[in-house]
Amino acid sequence: MEYVQHLLDDLEQDLPLTQGREVRTIFIGGGTPSLLSSNAMQFLMDGVRARLPLAADAEITMEANPGTVEADRFSGYQQAGINRISIGVQSFSPQKLERLGRIHGPDEAIRAAHLAAALGLRSFNLDLMHGLPDQSIEEALDDLRRAIALNPPHLSWYQLTIEPNTLFASRPPVLPDDDALWDIFEQGHQLLTAAGYEQYETSAYAKPGYRCEHNLNYWRFGDYLGIGCGAHGKLTQPDGRIVRTVKTRHPRGFMAGKYMDKQHDVADADKPFEFFMNRFRLLEAAPRAEFTLYTGLDESVIRPQLDEALHAGYISESAEEWQITHKGKLFLNSLLELFLAEE
Repeated sequence: MEYVQHLLDDLEQDLPLTQGREVRTIFIGGGTPSLLSSNAMQFLMDGVRARLPLAADAEITMEANPGTVEADRFSGYQQAGINRISIGVQSFSPQKLERLGRIHGPDEAIRAAHLAAALGLRSFNLDLMHGLPDQSIEEALDDLRRAIALNPPHLSWYQLTIEPNTLFASRPPVLPDDDALWDIFEQGHQLLTAAGYEQYETSAYAKPGYRCEHNLNYWRFGDYLGIGCGAHGKLTQPDGRIVRTVKTRHPRGFMAGKYMDKQHDVADADKPFEFFMNRFRLLEAAPRAEFTLYTGLDESVIRPQLDEALHAGYISESAEEWQITHKGKLFLNSLLELFLAEE
């Protein structure tokens, strides 16, 4: 409860940056928020509602580890306002889970998904990884088939990446090569499509009507407020400045009341890259008017880069919108590099 009070104090300090805008989505994640008691969750949600206007139909997601999904606790979370759960399954293979350092097993993941379905929530998501150490194509597809069989409205299916300063980085495992990864993606994409899922982002699939509104806001370069240890925020101000915030990462400093670690205005030169880095993760077309709306810049400043992207076949353009092409998806890094600010 003490940490939750600090979260609310952190929120209080950031209120001037929000300009009293309505909150349409909340995502409670990072670490294991499902270790919070349902009373603590109620205290948090009541505190948020008291400080910010929360839309009546807001999407409120909570991340959970399968091992901490308990029926009694989750009905309490639901009463507090949680209407979407994202369950970190990662794999249904006991060996792969152990290799990833996960404490749950496949049975707990299946039980958690059944419980989420039974609660009658607005939606639930299963997080699944592929490209795991020594993973064969068949093992990856078997994981996917088992996830699909649980019929989640939303599936996040992403490739394992080795983060620096982790145990994996110090002793890199053998990962599937690029050809194997491509085969996994191609065959997995077919499985998902056949099961009625639509890919709407690089690593996100949803049944019609169940896309994650919170993540759509990120990828459309919308604003978001980040509170809590290590949280990032992006808030456009009435004068057009885009303010990025980073909160203190270490719990000890955060619990001592030092919430803000860094705050800076995004330079005009960096705005095109930041806009497209997010926008081109989405498969939907990007309305051209949104570039100026979200960055405050005229389209003429990126006309040369757009022409280069068109010439390379990375995007197509109409009077109203830009659409990333199949080639653009394959060479996304090359496309985005066009918009990097010159040193």
